Amino acid sequence: MCDSQSMNRNMIRRLVASLFFVAFVTLIAATVAGERSVPLGLDLYMPIPEDNPPTTEKIALGRRLFRDRVLSGDRTRACVNCHNPRRAFTDGRPVAVGVRGQTGTRSAPTLVNRGYGRSFFWDGRAPTLEVQVLEPIANPKELDLAVSEAVDRLARAPGYRDAFHATFGRTVNAEDLARALASYVRSILDGNAPIDRFMNGDREALSPQAREGLNIFRGKGNCTACHVGPTLADEQFHNTGVAWKDGELRDPGRFAVSRRDVDRGAFKTPTLREIARTAPYMHDGSLATLDEVVEFYNQGGRANPFRDRELRPLGLTVADKQALLAFFRSLSGNVREGPD
Repeated sequence: MCDSQSMNRNMIRRLVASLFFVAFVTLIAATVAGERSVPLGLDLYMPIPEDNPPTTEKIALGRRLFRDRVLSGDRTRACVNCHNPRRAFTDGRPVAVGVRGQTGTRSAPTLVNRGYGRSFFWDGRAPTLEVQVLEPIANPKELDLAVSEAVDRLARAPGYRDAFHATFGRTVNAEDLARALASYVRSILDGNAPIDRFMNGDREALSPQAREGLNIFRGKGNCTACHVGPTLADEQFHNTGVAWKDGELRDPGRFAVSRRDVDRGAFKTPTLREIARTAPYMHDGSLATLDEVVEFYNQGGRANPFRDRELRPLGLTVADKQALLAFFRSLSGNVREGPD
């Protein structure tokens, strides 16, 4: 029985790895006021709500709002402060910093390719981008502004009042604020990395060391158990032990949403795209470098009662680790955002 279960798991992993390669080489198109190409390596399908089809006007308005401190209670912070385009839409801090210097408990994840997400935030509590984008505005440790007050501020500003009316054909409201911001986030795309060119037939796009890293990623490292598909993330929740320290659970993670014991200390798999540019790592920013991340997984994560069963000591050599790091660097591509 155990041998059969192990064989089935191995077959599933091989199938997932195969699908990873098929998906990785897909060149796609999305619709924004006509056909709009997206970077090499991304998927053909992006899940967009029927009531919020993308338009150039919505994306432009969302981009403007994303950068405007009008959406913070004391007008000192904006979304861009935690999601800086120059840092692949992260902030380089272990945890996010909001108004009045307040710090949260989790890091600001990259926004690249989040339009492909199935749930949002590290614990997956938001089912859509339209729900997600309003939470940081209202969060007292982030922008600390009631959404109703944000709407009032925008309605009193002639430039925004006119922009919302031109874009949506009506006065400013919370639903359209969410639609504009979500549309902009969906425009933040990242692809055409060396790995994408390699998988699309350019055999010189990866160095020999990075190619060896790819083999380890698929095989000995077991990385594709979680990091699969064009975004290199399975959109599932895994307990790697990061939230467990000194035998105690420091952050409930997905459990706070699902109330399932198996989700204690589990967090959503982050994308590996732009991973070389988005330090520090993990949901709490507790690992400062990619070398530390590789060693963390080489040790099998951190033991706890609910650790993901895919985690185990890997026995990577120094050469293996260096090859993996070379592969991770090949995942940095071209980030683009905003209306064409």
